[in-house]
Amino acid sequence: MKFAYKFSNLLGAVYRHGNLSFSKDGNSVISPVGNRISVFDLKNNKSETLPVSTTKNIACVGLSPDGNLAILVDEDGAALLVSLITKAVLHHYHFHKPVASVRFSPDGRKFVVTKDNVALMYHAPGKNREFNAFVLDKTYFGPYDETTCIDWTDDSKCFVVGSKDMSTWVFGAERWANLIYYSLGGHKDIIVGCFFEKDSLDLYTVSQDGAICVWESDTELDGLVLRKTQETKRPVEGEEEEEEDRGEGEEGQPRGEVIRGKTDGPVEKEGTKNVRYKQRSKHFFNKEGNFNNLTAAAFHKPTHILVTGFASGVFHLHELPDFNLIHSLSISDRRISTVSINSSGDWIGFGCSGLGQLLVWEWQSESYVFKQQGHFNSMAALCYSPDGQYIATGGDDGKVKVWNISSGLCFVTFTEHTSSVTNVTFASSGFVIVSASLDGTVRAFDLHRYRNFRTFTSPRPAQFSSLALDPSGDLVSAGAQDSFEVYIWSMQTGRLLEVLGGHEGPVSCLCFSPVQSVLASVSWDKTVRLWDMLDSWQTKETLRLTSDGLVVSYRPDGKELAVATLDGEISFWNPQSANQTGSISGRHDLQMGRRETDKITAKQSAKAKSFTALCYSADGESILAGGQSKFVCIYHIREQILMKKFEISCNLSLDAMEELLDRRKMTEFGSLALVDEGVGDGDGVELSLPGVRKGDMSSRRFKPEIRVSSLRFSPTGRSWAATSTEGLMIYSLDGALVFDPFDLDLDVTPASVRRQLRQAEWAAAIVLAFRLNENALTQEVVEAVPYQQIPVVCSSLPDVYVEKLLDFIASVLERCGHLQFYLTWAQSLLTQNGQKLKSRSGAILPTIQSLQKSIQRHFEDLSKLCDWNMYNIRYAVAMSKQRGVKRTAEDVLCDNEDEEGSDSEVLSEASLEETDMLM
Repeated sequence: MKFAYKFSNLLGAVYRHGNLSFSKDGNSVISPVGNRISVFDLKNNKSETLPVSTTKNIACVGLSPDGNLAILVDEDGAALLVSLITKAVLHHYHFHKPVASVRFSPDGRKFVVTKDNVALMYHAPGKNREFNAFVLDKTYFGPYDETTCIDWTDDSKCFVVGSKDMSTWVFGAERWANLIYYSLGGHKDIIVGCFFEKDSLDLYTVSQDGAICVWESDTELDGLVLRKTQETKRPVEGEEEEEEDRGEGEEGQPRGEVIRGKTDGPVEKEGTKNVRYKQRSKHFFNKEGNFNNLTAAAFHKPTHILVTGFASGVFHLHELPDFNLIHSLSISDRRISTVSINSSGDWIGFGCSGLGQLLVWEWQSESYVFKQQGHFNSMAALCYSPDGQYIATGGDDGKVKVWNISSGLCFVTFTEHTSSVTNVTFASSGFVIVSASLDGTVRAFDLHRYRNFRTFTSPRPAQFSSLALDPSGDLVSAGAQDSFEVYIWSMQTGRLLEVLGGHEGPVSCLCFSPVQSVLASVSWDKTVRLWDMLDSWQTKETLRLTSDGLVVSYRPDGKELAVATLDGEISFWNPQSANQTGSISGRHDLQMGRRETDKITAKQSAKAKSFTALCYSADGESILAGGQSKFVCIYHIREQILMKKFEISCNLSLDAMEELLDRRKMTEFGSLALVDEGVGDGDGVELSLPGVRKGDMSSRRFKPEIRVSSLRFSPTGRSWAATSTEGLMIYSLDGALVFDPFDLDLDVTPASVRRQLRQAEWAAAIVLAFRLNENALTQEVVEAVPYQQIPVVCSSLPDVYVEKLLDFIASVLERCGHLQFYLTWAQSLLTQNGQKLKSRSGAILPTIQSLQKSIQRHFEDLSKLCDWNMYNIRYAVAMSKQRGVKRTAEDVLCDNEDEEGSDSEVLSEASLEETDMLM
C-alpha cells in the first residue's frame, strides 16, 4: 500500500476571519479559512483549498490587480507571498506587528500595509527573480491610533487611510508638490471604510456609528504637480527624515522616505496651492437598536454603489453621492465581518465569522449565487458514502451536513437534532444517513427527498454517544452514556427491538461485523462484548482489555478486530477465537502539545493521551489512528510499526500546538495564561469556569484545542478524511509524482512497447506498459487496441495484470470521456475473469468500489444531460406544433380570401355578360 497521501482539500469551513477578495474576472471568491485560503469557483460550483498555510490565523489578504499574486498576513504580522497560479509560496516576510489591511495599487507596482498608526508603502514584487521581494519605499505617519482601512485612486497617485482616532488621511504616493498629506475629520467613531470616487480625488468616509461623509476636492487628479528635483534634496516643512531607527526596515535594505503628517496641514510653497477638501454633505443610516454598529463597507466605483454591513446581520445598498437606498436585507442574525464586491458590480460577498458563513448575493435579481456555512462548533463525526462521492458530518452545533467531495461544497443540511451530534453513518444503499445525538434521539434521513423519515428513541431518556448500522441496513444500534445499555431498532418499522444490558460503564463505541450479524461494543468497563444478532441477542464473546475501551473497529473482511484503550494501546483480536493477535503502543506517537494553561510538560501530558479514532484501510493491511493531537498515524498491522505520521495542522492560533513553553509569555509570576489579573481583558486566553459546558462561549472566550475526533478511509482507498478543529481535512494520493515500476528489466522501454503496438501484439504491449507503470504510456496503449479485439485481449492477459488493468480503467474512467470504450474493457475483464477475481474479492474490493464510483458519477451526469435534452426536445416539439397550428389558421384565412376574390371575379364576369345581352 502506498502512503504518499497529501493534503488535497479542506471541507466543513468556508470562512473564519479576515477580508474576502474576488478574482480579477469576478467569478471566484477567495476566503481565508483559519491559516489557509480557499478559492470558491462560483461559475463551476467548486472549491479548492490551497496547499499553503501561515503560522497563525490569517488576518488580511491582499490580491494583486492581475489576480496572480496574493499576500497573506497572519495575526502576528508574518506574511507570505503566494502565487495563485502555481499555488506555491514565493516569499516570506515579517512585519513584526499585527497588520490591519493590505492593498495593492491599481497599476500593481506598489502596495500599502497598515500596522499600528503607520502606513508602509512597498514596491510590489515584479516578474524578475530578486532576493527581497518586498522593498520599503515610504513610511507615512499621521494617525494617532490604529489604522483600519486603505483605498487607492484609480491612477495610483494617492491613497487614503482610515483610523480608529476618527480621522482619515490622504497621502501622496509620489512626491507631489501640492499634496503631501491631508487630514480629514467630521466623524465621531472609528472609520470603517474610506473610498475614492472614480477618476477623482473626491472621497467617501464611513464610520462605525453609521455616518457617511462626502468630501469634495478642489483639484483633479491631473492637477497634481511633481516636486522639482532640487527641492527634493533638502528637507521640506511638514516632511522630516527619520533619524532614529524605528525598526521599519531591515539591515541591508533601503530605509525609504519618512513622511510625517500634522493636523494643521503642510505649509504652502510659493507658486503652489495645496489640495484642499470640503465636506459636501453628511448622511446617517437609520439604525435600530443600540448595538447595531456598522461593521463592514465596500464601494464599487463604476456604478457608485456603496454596500454596508451591520452587527445585526443587515446590509444596505446605497447609490452615492445622493445616498439613495437601493436595497436592504437581513441575511443573518450575527455580525457581518467583511464585505466585498466583484469587478462587474453584480455580486456582493459577505463573511460572518460568528457562524462561519460565506454568502454571495446578486443584488439585481435579489438571489443567492453562493450560500455555504460550516459547523460553527467542532465537528464530531464523519462517514463516507459507499461509492465514495459524499461525506456526511455531524457537529456540536446539532447539524448533519452532506458534502460533495468533487466540488467540496455542502448540498444539504439537516437541523432536526437539538444537541450535539456524536456519530453519523451511511446505510449500504448510500441514500440513507443515520445520526445519533446527545438529545436522546437517533434519526434517519433520506437523501432522495431530503427529510427525516425515522426517529428512534429509548423508553427512558438517554444520551447516545455511539452508533452502528448492520450491513443490510435493517438494524440500527446505539449506545448510551448514562444507562450503560445498547438499544436495537428496526429500520423498517422504527420500533425498539431489544435493549442489550451487561456493560458496567458507558458504551463508547459500536461496530457491526461486515460479513456476519455480530455487533461489537466497547465500554469503559474494560471489556468488548460481541453480540449475536441472530441468536436471541445473546453475548457471544467477552474480550477483556487492560484499560478503558474507547473505540472498536472491524477489518473489512471481518476476521480481525482493533480496539483502542485509554492507556494509549491498540490491540488486535480474532473475533472467532477471542484471542489477542497483537498490539501497538502508540502513546509516544501522539506527541501531544502543551496547552497554555498546563502546569506540566508536553512529554508528561502525552502519557495520559490515547487514540480516540480508528479506521482500517481498504485492504486491511494498515490502520489509521488519531486522537487529541495534531498528528494522525498510519500503522502496518502485521509488522506493528509506524509507517507514517501526518501533521493535521501547524496553526499556532490553536491550543496545544507547541511542545515547549513560549518564553515571551513568561513573567515573574509565571505564564501569562495562568495569571488571574487581566483575565477577560484584551485578546488573551481566559481560564474556563467550573460548570461551563463545552462550546459555551457566553461567559468566557476560549482558545480552541487541536484534536482529531473521527477518521475514515475512502472506500476506494485513494484518500482518507479527518474531522479536526480546523475542519474536514481530505488527504489523497498524488499518483502523478510516484514512479513504481513492476518487474522491470533492460528490455522494457517505451520504444519496445510501441514496437509491440505496431506489430498488433496488443496483450504483450499492455503487459510491457504495466511493467513500466507510466500512466500516460499505459493509456496510449489501451486506447490503441481496436474495439473488436478487447474481449480477445482480456482473455489472454496473465492473472496479475487483470487486476492492474481493472484498477487503471477505474482511475481513467473518472476523468476520461471515452465512456463506451472503457466500459467495454471493464465488462470484458469482469465477465471473462470473474472466477479469478472472485477468489481475491477482498484485495480488489477498493478497485471495484472505485469503478462503481466512476460509473455512478457518469450515470448521474448523463442522466441530467438526457433529462435536459428531453426537456428541450419536448419544448421544441410543442413550439413547432403551436407554430403549425398558427400557420394552418393563417392558411385557412388566406384560402378564404382567395375564394372570395375568385367569387367576386365570377360575379363581375356574369354581370358583364348580362349587360351585353341587354344592350
